[in-house]
Amino acid sequence: MLLSSSVTHLERLLNECERELDWLDMSSNLSKSCCLRIGPRSDVNCASVNSVCGLCLPWVTEMRYFGVYIVRSKSFKCSLDKRKKKFYRAANGIFGNIGRVASEEVILHLISSKCLPILLYGLECLPLYKYQLNSLDFVIDFS
Repeated sequence: MLLSSSVTHLERLLNECERELDWLDMSSNLSKSCCLRIGPRSDVNCASVNSVCGLCLPWVTEMRYFGVYIVRSKSFKCSLDKRKKKFYRAANGIFGNIGRVASEEVILHLISSKCLPILLYGLECLPLYKYQLNSLDFVIDFS
């Protein structure tokens, strides 16, 4: 991940990293790379960022970094939507496989050991807003 205060500096930083990787006989997969803008002018269109090899990196509204989805915003913000979908998919898989055969304790144990880590992955390092915490409470309300 490259962070920069301006698009010009970002392009210089990218080009420097490419040259260094080339010197080390390594390369980066620029087809998986993108640019995301965070700050007070996040909704303003930016100039394109070009690599040394001539590839233009796309500007996106959301990107995944180590399983955490960071979204374009006026301040640093992450999306929990895909994580909640994966949680529900895993919980539905448990219900689909064991149905009404298992006891309530077994189902709760399986959900807390298999599905809850999917939902909570990396949250300890993210600044969450109150509405995001409330949405997580709704997902895991076992009462």
